[in-house]
Amino acid sequence: MSTGRSGVRAGAGDWAIAVGVAATLLVTGLSRHPSATYADLLGYTLLTAGGLGLAARRRAPVPVLVLTGLCAVGYQAAGFDVPAVAYLFAVYAAVRAGHRTITVAASVTMLALLPLAALASGLHDTGEAFAQARGALELAWLIAAGAAGEALRQAERRADEAERTREETARRRADEERLHIARELHDSLTHQISVIKVQAEVAVHLAQKRGEQVPEALLAIREAGREAARELRATLEVLRDDGKSPPHGLDHVPELVERARTTGLDAKLTIEGHRNDVPPTVDQTAYRIIQESLTNVARHAAAATASVRIDYRPHALVIRVDDDGKATPDTAPVPGVGLLGMRERVTALGGRLRAAPRSEGGFTVQAELPMNRTT
Repeated sequence: MSTGRSGVRAGAGDWAIAVGVAATLLVTGLSRHPSATYADLLGYTLLTAGGLGLAARRRAPVPVLVLTGLCAVGYQAAGFDVPAVAYLFAVYAAVRAGHRTITVAASVTMLALLPLAALASGLHDTGEAFAQARGALELAWLIAAGAAGEALRQAERRADEAERTREETARRRADEERLHIARELHDSLTHQISVIKVQAEVAVHLAQKRGEQVPEALLAIREAGREAARELRATLEVLRDDGKSPPHGLDHVPELVERARTTGLDAKLTIEGHRNDVPPTVDQTAYRIIQESLTNVARHAAAATASVRIDYRPHALVIRVDDDGKATPDTAPVPGVGLLGMRERVTALGGRLRAAPRSEGGFTVQAELPMNRTT
């Protein structure tokens, strides 16, 4: 929004300068040629057109340079001995935009044409014609206009380079910090989780080998170890991501549901609507919400069934996860880290999240994510 307001202000300023220059040129011309012959009317038109053309000098500096130059030559030929003020503004704008060679060529052409225009206006003395041309376009003012444009161009270029350098430094520091976190997670958690997973696997294997019934708690520990290892590996991949490997999104939801079934949960997936282009942040957030919801169902809900519904709507993506667990309407949910993380993700996208017990028992997580938000 701020960029739009800046553009409006710049456009208004350009028009103000253009109208001011046109009015100055026109008043000067009227003061020197109060008559209203055909040649005078043509001169007034060229004075006005040259000034008003400056309104487009930011968008089209070279065409405006040519326009103001032709107008200046034209009203000089019509007998209007008025300085080429509009052309000086155009020179400044063209050099500022980086068109130095074209500006120099146009200015040399102008310096050559103005004496000819003065002769065409009726002057028969060559020296007087050159004097009038020099008065219309002083070389010193021409150089000053070009120098001012070049100075501002260099200042803007240095500012852009400084901003780009700051952004690159910030990205590099963020990458270094991300890799540092990845190393810390790997060093501190990978070994412990691997030990838990291996010991649980061995305990289950020995119990099955002896023909004993494997305790549910031991099976839960084994599955939790596997899930923790998968999650840690996925987290480390994200932290070390170089931008080439796409993160998990809605395409991976069927894998989540199938994984939930392996724990004994009767999980179902329903997809409604037609999938169009889903912003990457919405895609990733939807996956994480479904993942966290199914994880909570498996760990805390004591549920037998769970349903995942993905609804593609024209302007929003609605996801809903229901279970038939032990939650009841008269028990307020305890906002754990998972629910807080989901709410933060949804809020960051400008969406809405509802996480509450169902009237018929069990728990519902419903998130509505706007599709027009990409940040």
